[in-house]
Amino acid sequence: MNTRPALSVTQAVRQRISTRGFLDRPIPRADLVDLLETAQRAPSGGNLQPWKTIAVTGAAKDEIIALAARVLSENPMAVIPMERPVYPDFKQVDPVYDQRRRRVGEMMYEKIGIPREDRAGRIAWFAHNYRFFGAPVGLFFIIDTRMGHGQWAHMGMYMQTIALLAEERGWGTCMQECWARLRDELHDHFGLDDHHMIYSGMSLGWPDPDEPANALYAERAPQAEVVEFRGF
Repeated sequence: MNTRPALSVTQAVRQRISTRGFLDRPIPRADLVDLLETAQRAPSGGNLQPWKTIAVTGAAKDEIIALAARVLSENPMAVIPMERPVYPDFKQVDPVYDQRRRRVGEMMYEKIGIPREDRAGRIAWFAHNYRFFGAPVGLFFIIDTRMGHGQWAHMGMYMQTIALLAEERGWGTCMQECWARLRDELHDHFGLDDHHMIYSGMSLGWPDPDEPANALYAERAPQAEVVEFRGF
């Protein structure tokens, strides 16, 4: 077990970022087992616990990287139609959501020094997603497609719990919805049944302090924009 001083929940929430660069340092299986066992305490309505997780490392992770390289060789940023898209139709929702998405993208590319006009550079950088940004562990989160919207929310709480437990251990994580673009291929690769699908992936490992992308601390909306206080 890791013996780093424990963080408060507040500290873990405030310091968590999307880690996009990892050290070449393994995560012991016993430590990962402990983290995932603890994460089972994540809340879920009716205690359904509607999540399944596949953890990959070593050769199993390399197989996933090779699969992604074959499928996305031409352009890993190409738009791929999917039944359950990662983002909404931004034309149908408040423009602020697309503005936030674009803003964090520009903040990231500023950190790593790739200008807007360098399309090839941005494509090459995005491809790192499908190498888990060098993380020693990749997690894939699987849900039964017959579940309702509530259970998708519970899956998200499970993922957040994993991310905060990782912070406590000195690890970093990057939640990667980009793997949804390979749902069909991953479904076949993992031998899932007809009712299960990949929801998202996550990179997990020891953060690389020298990776410029890890200096990105994404903005959050002002509280007045997202919270109303009534009756106080």
